[in-house]
Amino acid sequence: MLMVAVRVASMPGLLSTTTIFGVREELPEQPAPGTVGLVLAEGTVVGESAIPPGFFADHQPPALMMLHPPSETTPSLPECTGAASGCVLLPGLPHLGLEHRAAWVEAESDGTVTSMVSRVGVDPISHPDTAILAMLLAA
Repeated sequence: MLMVAVRVASMPGLLSTTTIFGVREELPEQPAPGTVGLVLAEGTVVGESAIPPGFFADHQPPALMMLHPPSETTPSLPECTGAASGCVLLPGLPHLGLEHRAAWVEAESDGTVTSMVSRVGVDPISHPDTAILAMLLAA
């Protein structure tokens, strides 16, 4: 899911600023066969539509995703100018033995994936993207 989302975000003009998406286990009224949930744009990190503190207090999503457009992505390789990137955080319950999981993807404007990393046992403060997502969940 993250890889497809980042490939779409890499297309110029489709995503104007870094945006947070939340995963919901709810189904739409007329779900297509095999639908297991929804991914909804929740807001941005900064600006007029920034997600306020406590936004997720009543409905903690099972996952949060952050997408960066090319204008806000520092590519992992110098030759990957114009790349978009994204991160997904699946929060765990460490005191119950369920570790945090995260993945990061970077894709060029033609959709070529240039980087894909997945980790289990992530300390959310170890990466800026997971730190922001964890802060949004905890606030």
